[in-house]
Amino acid sequence: MSLTPTVLKPADPAGVPPETRTPVRGVRARVRRAALPLGSLLLFLVLWQLLAASGTWSRTLVPPPSAVWDAFVDVSTTHDGVRGYNGTTLVEHLGISLRRIALGAGIGVAAGVVLGLLMGTVGWVRSLFEPWITFLRTLPPLAYFSLLVIWLGIDEEPKVTLLAVAAFPPVAVSTTAAVAAVPKSLIEAARALGGSRWDVVRDVVVPSALPETLTGVRLAVGVAYSSLVAAELVNGLPGIGGMVKDAANYNNTPVVLVGIIAIGAPGLIIDGLLLRLERTVVPWRGRA
Repeated sequence: MSLTPTVLKPADPAGVPPETRTPVRGVRARVRRAALPLGSLLLFLVLWQLLAASGTWSRTLVPPPSAVWDAFVDVSTTHDGVRGYNGTTLVEHLGISLRRIALGAGIGVAAGVVLGLLMGTVGWVRSLFEPWITFLRTLPPLAYFSLLVIWLGIDEEPKVTLLAVAAFPPVAVSTTAAVAAVPKSLIEAARALGGSRWDVVRDVVVPSALPETLTGVRLAVGVAYSSLVAAELVNGLPGIGGMVKDAANYNNTPVVLVGIIAIGAPGLIIDGLLLRLERTVVPWRGRA
């Protein structure tokens, strides 16, 4: 008979082995993160339906969710010989608007990053351009859209230009601040090791400024999104903003709500993709 003492493991109060506790917690956390947004959406729909059914406001002002769903089906398909809204389906309206945002925001982001790097590294460039960027950042898009229409006409040029101008300041400001905040000790160390000015910018300044620059990109895309309806006020059809404006002219509230949802849902997806890109490119920043 063995005399070796038997070591008893402490019993887990929850009856779950310690090695399985962490995966279970991870699954519960993921379920909770998914359930909370879905629960809030369901609660919103219930409150919306109750408000519409109460009769406090007319169906023109507050249509029920079922009316918005019917409008969604109508603008997404061909019905009674009518294709979508104004001859264009919802997907096509959205695709045209997203193309405008991609082009305009892309130009604004690229220009903002380049000028931000210059302003952060060259003092006189910052002194020259910073007041103008601040002035531009405080202007609402409608303040200069009419001028863009006078200069560029009513086709795609003023729309893309408006979105580019709206997206430019957030990236320029965030990149400038990030470059200016790079520790001088890192720059001096790189120069002491024989790095040229370009080497310092490429290997020290850009990686250090990248987190704040990516945050500025997310802000810029959000500003461009919020400027979409303004960009499509003139000759905006086909396009989501033009569809919303045209439907509002006829008090077609269900179509207006469909357009708002169609603008916001891809915005959430794009922001999530940008956030994932940020976490992938700069993993040392951590997660919010």
